[in-house]
Amino acid sequence: MRTSRVFKEAKGTRLMKPPPTGRHVPNSLCSPAAEVTNSGSTTLAADIPVMSDDSSPLSSISTDIEDALELPLKKQKYRAGTNDPPETSLAKYSYTTKSSSSGPRRHPARRITARARSLGVEPTSEWETVYAIVKDMREKNPTAPVDTMGCAELYWRASSPRDQRFQTLIALMLSSQTKDTVTAEAMQRLHTLLGEHTLRSTDLGGQTGQDAGAPATPVDSTLNLQHILIVSPQRLNELIRTVGFHNNKTKYIKEAAIILRDQYSSDIPSTAKELMKLPGVGPKMAYLCMSAAWGKHEGIGVDVHVHRITNLWEWHKTKNPEETRKALESWLPKDKWHEINKLLVGLGQTVCLSIGRKCGECALSGKNLCKGEVKGSRKRKPGT
Repeated sequence: MRTSRVFKEAKGTRLMKPPPTGRHVPNSLCSPAAEVTNSGSTTLAADIPVMSDDSSPLSSISTDIEDALELPLKKQKYRAGTNDPPETSLAKYSYTTKSSSSGPRRHPARRITARARSLGVEPTSEWETVYAIVKDMREKNPTAPVDTMGCAELYWRASSPRDQRFQTLIALMLSSQTKDTVTAEAMQRLHTLLGEHTLRSTDLGGQTGQDAGAPATPVDSTLNLQHILIVSPQRLNELIRTVGFHNNKTKYIKEAAIILRDQYSSDIPSTAKELMKLPGVGPKMAYLCMSAAWGKHEGIGVDVHVHRITNLWEWHKTKNPEETRKALESWLPKDKWHEINKLLVGLGQTVCLSIGRKCGECALSGKNLCKGEVKGSRKRKPGT
């Protein structure tokens, strides 16, 4: 039987058409481990950087920047050997339910205050247990930089109370986005090198020419309002050159000194509201200054450590330290407003690091109390 020329051409056209889209594709090409670009080249997923939990914008140790809490999305992995996404196993994602006798005793939540209710904040039932455990751990091992070099410890012991308050304010202004060790070194230079006559190392224990058998007379610090007013911006900037944003801080300190002289009788304001009117002073500095300088606890000083750790504990879901402050103040008992900053800053500096948390060394490890615990961390040493 003869075949027409048109039939033969049509048959040839069918042979040249691309394969149907529903044909079987090798599993190795369906896996997300390989991606085919438009040019035909294959890019391995291993070449694409994947953000870890510790690289989250929430993890920040060297600065005091308030970052967002948005975490990177993780890629869903497909099972090898099938073209369809894997079925979700309930056993894989189910939580182990423990009896009340084996787990930690759950305390009833405190009565929610009207302010907490208005903010939509409800404290967790375990917060008191978590707080007590962390406080006990910190008191037994007070080795964090904040314990000896925090802003509340950087005033000059021989200065007058008014000068000590001013020194505390300056320390807080320098501490923003700066490590405690660096702030302490800058404060030491201001204490000894700011005035017209700098203090020599031999003068720090007593005055020159004093009898050897006489009690040592403390030498006053060179850091006071008068010296800040007369020092040149260039010299002040040189003395604080190691702190973060020292150029801006030099400007803020000089401007604040003029305001204190003209409006507050050469002393620092005695309310947080007035302190926040000074250039470069925000809520965190103001409330910490009120506690350290005046002994008044009007609010919670929330820095990056307090903000990050309380969100890891899921005490709240806040986007920045100011939101965290308002949430904590809505339900946390006022007798803890002063100590919680030093408590959690020290925890963040030693154990609950922003990068590479040492969950195995934390007293909360294995108690199902910390929602951000990294399983499999190195265990704590006995007796610590």
